[in-house]
Amino acid sequence: MPLKFLKKTYSGYHKPGGQKELLELALPMIIATACDGIMTFTDRLFLAKVGSEQMNASLAGGVALQMLTFFFIGLIGYTTALSAQYMGAGEKHNSSRTTFQGIIITLIAWPLIILIKPYLSSLFGLLNTPESQIAYQIEYISVLAWGVVFALLRHTLSCYFVGIGRTKIVMQATVAAMVTNVVLDYVLIFGKFGFQPMGITGAALATVSGSVVATIMLCITYLGHKNNIEFSVRKSFRFSAEIMKKLLYFGSPAGLEMFLNFIAFFFMVALFQAQGDVASTATTIMFNWDLVSFIPLIGIETSVTSLVGRYMGAGRPQVAHRAALSGIKTGIIYSVVILMLFMFIPKTLVLVFQPDVPSDIFNSAVPTAVSMIRIASLYVLLEAVMIALVGALRGAGDTHYTMLVSIITHWTFVPVLYLCLNVFNMSVPFSWFMLVLFFLIFSVVLVLRFRSGKWKKIKVIS
Repeated sequence: MPLKFLKKTYSGYHKPGGQKELLELALPMIIATACDGIMTFTDRLFLAKVGSEQMNASLAGGVALQMLTFFFIGLIGYTTALSAQYMGAGEKHNSSRTTFQGIIITLIAWPLIILIKPYLSSLFGLLNTPESQIAYQIEYISVLAWGVVFALLRHTLSCYFVGIGRTKIVMQATVAAMVTNVVLDYVLIFGKFGFQPMGITGAALATVSGSVVATIMLCITYLGHKNNIEFSVRKSFRFSAEIMKKLLYFGSPAGLEMFLNFIAFFFMVALFQAQGDVASTATTIMFNWDLVSFIPLIGIETSVTSLVGRYMGAGRPQVAHRAALSGIKTGIIYSVVILMLFMFIPKTLVLVFQPDVPSDIFNSAVPTAVSMIRIASLYVLLEAVMIALVGALRGAGDTHYTMLVSIITHWTFVPVLYLCLNVFNMSVPFSWFMLVLFFLIFSVVLVLRFRSGKWKKIKVIS
C-alpha cells in the first residue's frame, strides 16, 4: 500500500499541473515575495533600533497607505489570471493588451491616492493613535504616496510576467529592489557615509528607491525585442474596451476585497495600538513576524493563479484542480517550518527587535509579543491551504465568491476585537486568540466552495 501511494505521488509530481510544474513557477515567486517581506521587515527592524515609536508608526502608516492602494492592487492583480487564460488559449497578443489596461488603471490611480492622502492624518486622531506615533506616520505616508506610482507599475508588470509563466524576471527585479532598499535603509535611517540620520523618512525613501529599480528592470525586459515579437507588445499600447470590461468585472471584486479587508486590518491594528505603547509594540512585533511567514505564501498563491488560469483558458479544468492541490502541498511544507519557529523560539524572534537604547516599553511588551506569536502558530498550516485555494478560485474567475467570504470574515474580526478589548476587557493575547479562532471557522467555507467544483464551470474568455 505505501509503495502504491509513493508511485502515485511521484507520477502526479511530474504530470501537468503537478508539483514539478508548480515549483518551476513558484520558487522564483517565493524568493521574490520573501524579498518583499525582508524589505518591510528591515524597515521596521532598523527603525526599532531608533525607537519603538518609529517602528510602530511604520506599521500603522504602511497599513494606512496600503488601504488607499489595495483596491487598485487587487484590480490590477487580476491581470495575472487574465494574461494566463489568454496564454492558455493561444492568444498571446491579448496578454500584453491586458497589461496595458493595467497600466491605464495605474495612471488613473496615482493622482487619486495623492488627493486622498491628507485625510489620513485626521483619521489617526479619531482612532486614539498614541501621540508619539502620529507625526511619524504622517511623515512616512507623505513620502510613500508620491512614490506609489512605481509600486503600482512594478505590480502591473510583475502580474504580466507571472501570468505568462516567466517568474524568474520578477524574482531578479525584486532581489534588486531588496538590495537597494536594505542598503539605503542602513545609510538613510542611521545617517551613514556623510548622510544625516533621517529615521522613518529614510525608510520611506529607501522603499520608493527599491520600487524604482525593480520597475526599470521589468520595463527593460517587457519592452525588449524578444518579448515584443512573441507578445506584440508595441501594438498593445491602446485602450481595449473588451479586455478592460473583463478586467473590471473579474478584477473589481478582488480589488474591493483587498480594499475593505485592509480597512478592517487597519482598524484591528488601531484597536490594538489604542491599548497603549506596550500593546502597540507587542502587536507590531507579532505582525512583523506574521508578515514574514505569510508573504512567501503569496508567491504560491500567484503561481497557482497563473497555472489554474492557463489550464482553464486551455479548457482543462481537471489539470487546474491538480495545480491547486500542488499548491496546497507546497504551502504546507513551508508552513511546517514556520510552525516550529513560532512554537519553540518565539522569545528569540521577539528579541530581534530589541532597541539599542534600553526601553521599558519594549521590555514590558516582550511577554505579550511571545504569547501572540505562539497563538499565531495555530493557523499557519491552514493559512497555506487557504492561500492555494484562493489562488485557484481567482485563477478560474470565481472572484465574486472569494470576495464575499473574505470581506465577511475580516469585518467580523473588527467588532469581535472591539468587544474583546473594550467591552469585556480581555487581555491583548486572548483577544488575538479570538481572531485566530474565527479565522479557523471561516476557512471551512472556502474549502467547501473548492470541493463543490462550481469554479470549474466559469468562463472568463470566450
